[in-house]
Amino acid sequence: MTRLILTSSDSGAGCLLGAGIADIVIPLGFRFVWGAAPSDAQLEAMSGPGSLDHFPQRRLGEFQSQGMSILDLCERCEAVELWFDPSPNAQLMLVQLLDCLSSRQSTVSELTLFQTDVEIGNQSPETLADWKPHGVEIRNDHIEAASMAWQAYRQPAPQAWLGLLDTDLGVLPQLRQTVLELLEELPMPATGLGVTEMLMLELISDGDASPFDVFPGYMRRNTRRVFDYMEVGALLDGLARGQAPAVSGLDEGPFTEEMHKDKARRARYRQSKLSLTALGNAVLARTEDFSRHNPIHRWWGGTELTNDNLWRWDPAGRALIAP
Repeated sequence: MTRLILTSSDSGAGCLLGAGIADIVIPLGFRFVWGAAPSDAQLEAMSGPGSLDHFPQRRLGEFQSQGMSILDLCERCEAVELWFDPSPNAQLMLVQLLDCLSSRQSTVSELTLFQTDVEIGNQSPETLADWKPHGVEIRNDHIEAASMAWQAYRQPAPQAWLGLLDTDLGVLPQLRQTVLELLEELPMPATGLGVTEMLMLELISDGDASPFDVFPGYMRRNTRRVFDYMEVGALLDGLARGQAPAVSGLDEGPFTEEMHKDKARRARYRQSKLSLTALGNAVLARTEDFSRHNPIHRWWGGTELTNDNLWRWDPAGRALIAP
């Protein structure tokens, strides 16, 4: 019997491979919290025919990868386990995958969900028995909750996503927290910035901060888990390089792959000493709105956020504020 694990990160796949609990471990690795929500054509390219061609043949065991999709691989394996981190992007991958699998009922009956409370990639394979969650067989109510969430996230406005809080999401135990964490990344009423950006300003205001001091990560002061390394770098660029910066002292950039390939540029970036500008201090004090001084253009799922279409989230009242 061939046992397949689909998981949400390369590091998680390495841990599960090290534990030796499956014949094949595939990390999906899609990023859904950054940029526009993918179109149907883009999703087909990501998960459809040929989507496994870039995986080394040794990772696919007896199966030939040429032209095979992730769904095809699921159909050919007798047992399919879904091991997913609790982070928002991992949860979006999970609901997208279940929504996609809903068209293949024969595969759904073979699925077991292992929803972890910890980041799999931060664990030791040797301690699997200590942190391994209980496996749950996927049923129709899992598929229905996942499809509802995925379609809500892709809408051109966030009301449907907020509406998920009024539904029973208990079959996917980390989904409700994901709904809240993503809503918190919408601009706040007084500041025009999301929670991750505001936390970065707070950490810089403490003094003696270099760029990587404000990045989220394991055992770091910034405990936000929505955005990854490159995405947080882009957020810091936005705070430091706009028409009216909130942060000064960022000596190198923009935060791109090209910068990382240049050792001297990367060193200058790392050694930057950050401080808040007058606007940054005012935004942190909630007396100025960053969006009134700078152009805004980014995506939140299917919602295109601009100065003219700036949906906001009031965390105290748990309410959306329309543009």
